[in-house]
Amino acid sequence: MLIDINILRRTPQIIKEALNKRGLTDYPLDELINTDKEWRKLQTELEKLRHRKNELTIMVPKTNNREQLMNEIKIIDQKIEELEIKTKELRSKVQEMLALIPNIPHESVPYGKDASDNVVIRTWGEPKKFDFKPRAHYELGELLDIIDFDRGVKLTGSGFYVLKGWGARLERALINFMLDIHKAQGYTEIFPPILVKTDVAFGTGHLPKFADDMYKTIKDDLWLIPTAELPLVAIHKDEVLNAKELPKYYTAYTPCFRREAGRHVDLKGILRVHQFNKVEMVKITLPEKSFEELEKMVNDAEEILQKLEIPYRVVALCTGDLGFASAKTYDIEAWMPSQNKYIEVSSVSNCTDFQARRANIKFVGGGRARPEYVHTLNGSGLAVGRTMAALLENHQEPDGSVRIPKGLQPYIGTDMIKPSKT
Repeated sequence: MLIDINILRRTPQIIKEALNKRGLTDYPLDELINTDKEWRKLQTELEKLRHRKNELTIMVPKTNNREQLMNEIKIIDQKIEELEIKTKELRSKVQEMLALIPNIPHESVPYGKDASDNVVIRTWGEPKKFDFKPRAHYELGELLDIIDFDRGVKLTGSGFYVLKGWGARLERALINFMLDIHKAQGYTEIFPPILVKTDVAFGTGHLPKFADDMYKTIKDDLWLIPTAELPLVAIHKDEVLNAKELPKYYTAYTPCFRREAGRHVDLKGILRVHQFNKVEMVKITLPEKSFEELEKMVNDAEEILQKLEIPYRVVALCTGDLGFASAKTYDIEAWMPSQNKYIEVSSVSNCTDFQARRANIKFVGGGRARPEYVHTLNGSGLAVGRTMAALLENHQEPDGSVRIPKGLQPYIGTDMIKPSKT
């Protein structure tokens, strides 16, 4: 299953409006509707022919016109074969077209064409007013001798870097810090594979639409994950859960890989690169609880930035900036002093039943007469590299030293990272 096919057949206007809100006015919706109608029409004809063949087959031993009936059955068999080929082609075309329809935006999502129409919901913390010109995180990284960009390029190429010394320890400290906070919030920690099957990536909506942004191992037909959302959602792929088990909270640290096809990688920093670390949160919930759980998940991600003493804001994405699988998304953006602006460190989304349909995750109970699809939610908790960049910039001192927030100090073993060279 992809989107609910009954919406397409009974109220296609809902899908048309959703596509328009997302700015996808060129999607061939009429072609899909007509193809689906043709498929259903031929499917009905096919069933009638099969029924007629069964009737004739029963009659053969009971009649003197055996040869005539056998000839009629032969003709029907030929028609059935032709229709089976045709219906299979149409069915495949319908499935391919359905796979490219994004989730329907929730009614509470603000209308807009692009990121400029996103709505700021709230802010936390006051950006620090420095009495010196704040350095960019990549300048601090080189001054502190904790980020080596040249050797990252030497090892792998543009869009890669090496962390060393206190930089490597800070990355590891942030990962453990985030995981411990999420554990205290009720999440079960998972350490999943970072290679997944094609159907797993399809289930979350990353395939086929974002294939060009993903790395694939051709020999084994496996994909390097762009986020732990893929394996965490697929943990319950093709399963029927009990309503009493829900909600399920999962968190995981993984390295993540994105080709960033068609985009420029960050040539002077660690904000947009091909490989990065991220702590992810995933929830599997009852449908009626999912938007309540969305707000809680945003708060869960916010707690980390608050403990790291990094100013941030929460932004509701408009319809034109919404992710493919999402019905509603909040971005959490950390303040970057060197750029004098906020940058995204977390994106928290409610995918409603969109991923559950693709991954076939249902539940029983909860007053339902029959199995229904769960709702899935995901959020960064947080993107580690971007959080490190924000931490370096917000807590820098005039000499380039970086103060470590109190809550993180037990994880790294120091209260200050100081320059090791001038």
